This record gives sequence, structure tokens and C-alpha cells, in this order.
Amino acid sequence: MLRNLITVGGWTMLSRVLGLVRDQLLAAFLGAGPVQDAYQIAFRLPNMFRRLFGEGAFNAAFVPLFTERLTTHGKEDATRFASQALSCLSAWLLALTILGEVFMPWIIEIIAPGFNHAGGRFEMAVRLTRITFPYLILICTAALVAGVLNGLHRFSMAAGAYVSFNIVGIIAILLGALVFEDTASWTAYGITFSGFVQLGLLLWSVRRAGVSLSFPRPRLTVEMRAMLRRLWPGLMGSGATQLNLTVDTLISTLLPAGSISWLYFADRVNQLPLGVLGAAAGTTLLPVLTRHAAEKDVSGGQQTLNRAIDYAAILTFPACLGLLALAPEIMATLFGYGRFTTEDALSSAQSLRAYALGLPAFILIKVLSPGFFAHGDTRTPVRIGFLTLALNLALNLLLYKPLAHVGPPLASTIAAIVNLGFLAVILHRRAVFRPDAALIRRMLRILMASVVMAVLTLILARVIAPGLVMWHGLMRAMMLGLLIGIAGIIYLALLWACGIAKPDRLLRRLTRRGRTA
Repeated sequence: MLRNLITVGGWTMLSRVLGLVRDQLLAAFLGAGPVQDAYQIAFRLPNMFRRLFGEGAFNAAFVPLFTERLTTHGKEDATRFASQALSCLSAWLLALTILGEVFMPWIIEIIAPGFNHAGGRFEMAVRLTRITFPYLILICTAALVAGVLNGLHRFSMAAGAYVSFNIVGIIAILLGALVFEDTASWTAYGITFSGFVQLGLLLWSVRRAGVSLSFPRPRLTVEMRAMLRRLWPGLMGSGATQLNLTVDTLISTLLPAGSISWLYFADRVNQLPLGVLGAAAGTTLLPVLTRHAAEKDVSGGQQTLNRAIDYAAILTFPACLGLLALAPEIMATLFGYGRFTTEDALSSAQSLRAYALGLPAFILIKVLSPGFFAHGDTRTPVRIGFLTLALNLALNLLLYKPLAHVGPPLASTIAAIVNLGFLAVILHRRAVFRPDAALIRRMLRILMASVVMAVLTLILARVIAPGLVMWHGLMRAMMLGLLIGIAGIIYLALLWACGIAKPDRLLRRLTRRGRTA
């Protein structure tokens, strides 16, 4: 599990780094204003579906059923089931895409109520979203094909294909800005084209794995009904975090121009550890927990969940505290160029700190959710999802006026913490989650090491680099890199001193896993 988690996490990390480059180009060429706001709405809608299907509900509904048929009936029967699911999903998505294109102005009025017709933000958002919306059918279909690969325990290409999204996006931004002088439109077209690239790579990979998917006539068979029963509740259960972020976007359209952009870039930095750790843990945990559940191995499932939390915490806690300590310096260094001013970077840093407070909760939700899905329970997470969505909306309405662009991310953080609490308590009552004494001790030591690291880093930044946010160019980037490097050394030293992680032991474990794979 650790080796697979590192494989998926490594590919996701590469994708996030390239995504960071893509976002830097967006900030430099579009800045933080009406055009950027309109583009972010156009990107948010299909991207929400990508995260829901690619990282959440569809994976939770399809992978256990596919794995079960592969184990009990063989590859031929599992391939037939996957083909039928592909056909039904494609038909439904095609209908949804057509309806979306037709009714797009009304959709934008719902998800961006603050976009009035004056100033051009509304019309631009409608035009750009019509360009990006076909990405929905491509990426959700790709999520099914990736689910087949995950069910076959071929995690590398399933995670690696998403790298192409950012490669195509970078090329599209550069073409739009430097050649055609229409950055927003070309970036939108790049999103849709990347869907074709991702789907093509995954279909090629699944064929190499010996599975030939087809498109039979869509029929609601018994197997499809079983998958749908798991799918629809899971959309809310496993996608609560993404839906909460969508609520944040909806509320942020009521704020002054530029607020959507500040929230977006803050969320993108927060998504780096969230995507790497959360998506990787959820993807690799589900097949393992499903096998333990099928074998009635309660103890094995508990130990697997505890170790996954341990692996996630050792990187999540320092990421959370590090972002809190250096948020202004990070945002200024990453995005403070071109049309994205220092003031924009500082405003975005305030939103980043609010998101970072909830980072451990966001990631541990991804870790605990497979504990329900592995046992075929998607109803409980959906009930919790409805509760936290209502809480997030209420908090957004309470906070967005007094706290402006800090209100929506803070509301999401509080809702995520409540969500995590409910998941943990219910899994504990069902004997699926039993944190042992070793896990609790390690979590406390990891948290202590992270706090000490963050405090020392903050002091060091004030001593050797005062006013770093106002520095420019390569010197600012080099100094931030030095601070982060020193923080990493401090953290590793503290982990070693606390007996949490010994580098030589971890290296031997990974090497042994690699040889036995």
C-alpha cells in the first residue's frame, strides 16, 4: 500500500507542480480581475465534475464492483461489466453536456449570482464555459477507464494521465498570450483538448493491460442499477469537500472583482498537498480495504486505516503549519508577477491561511471515506455531506460580509472539521476505525514537531529575509527555497529525535517493497 501510495502521489505531485506553472502563467497574463474571474467560473464547473468523478464517487462505486467481478468471475466478465458501465456513463454525460450547452446562461446565473450583465463578466463566463463544458464527458469517461486500471492494480498510468492536462494547458496559455493575443479563449479550448489527450492515453494503457473496452447499447442491467445505487449518494458523500469549494465560489461572486481569483490561487496552493496525499491515499486504500472487508478481516482493515492515517499525517501536519507560517511569501513568490500585483498576492495569502487550517481535515476525509465505501455504504457519507454542505452555506452567508475573501475558505475549513468528526465517530462505532495507542502517540509527536518547525521557520524568515514579499525575481524565489529547505531539515531532525522516522529504515522498507512487487 505504501509503495502504491508513493506511486500515485508521485504522479500527482508532478501534475500539481505542472499545474502550479500553469497557474503562474494564468496569474501573469490575466491578473486578478473580471477576465480571470470569468475564466475561473468556466473552469470551476467541469473541474468540479472531474474531482467528483475522478477522485470520489465514481471511483467508490465502480472500483469495488469491478474488483469483485474480476476476482470471482475473471477478466472477461469484468471487462463486459466495465464496457456496459462505460456505455451508460457516456450516454448520460452526452445528454448532460447538450443540456448544459443549451441552458448555459441560466446555469451561470445560478453558480455566479454576483455576475451582473454590466462589465462583461457574465457574457464572458457564458462563452468560456460553453467552450470548457465538453471536458465533462471526456474526463468522466476517463475516470471510468482509470478505475479499470486501479482495479487491476495498475496505478501508475491512471495517475500519470492527468499530467497531460497541465502540459496541454501550459501550451494553450502560451499560444493564446504570445501568438493569438486571446489568453482566456485559448486556455478554455486547452481544457477541452486535454480531455481528448487524457482519455486517449488511458484507453491505450488499458488495452496494453489486456482489457478491450467496447461501447454496447446502453442498458440499465442489474449490475448498472447496483452501481448507480452506490454512485448517486457517493456524489455528495465523497465529494463534500469539492461541493463546499463550489459554494465558496458561488459566494465569492458576491464579493468585489478579483476575489474569485484570490480564492482560486489560494486553493491551488492548498490543493498541492491535498491532491498528492488525499487523492493518493483514497485511491490506493479502497482496493485494500475492500479486500479486507470481503475476507471479514476486521483487524487487518483497522491496521490498514491506521497506517494510512500515519502516512498522511507525517506530511499533512508540516504542510499545514508551513503554509500558515509562510503564506504571504509563498503567494508573492509563486504568483506576484505581471498583472498579479503584490497586493493581490497578500490578499490571496489571507485566503490560503484560512484554507490551510483545514488541510488535515480535508486530507483525512479522503482517508476515512473508503472505510464506508469498502463495505458498500454510500448512504452514511451522503447524509454527512448534506449536513456539512448546509453548515458551509450558513457559515458562508454569515462570514462573507465581515471577513470578505477570508470568509468562504474559513467556512469550508469549519465544515470539513465537522465532516471529519462525524466520519471518525461512526467508523469507530462500527469497529472499522480503531486508532491504537501507537498511532495516537505518533500523531501527537508529529504535530509537536510541525509546530516547532513552523515557529522556527517564521522567526528565521523575519531575521534573515525581512520584507521578503517585496523582493523581486530570482532572489525572492531563492530565499523562499532556502527557507523551505531549512524547514524541511528542521522537521526531519525533529522526527528523528522523536523516534518517528529513521531515514535508513524507511529506505530499506521501500527498497524491499520494490523488489517484492
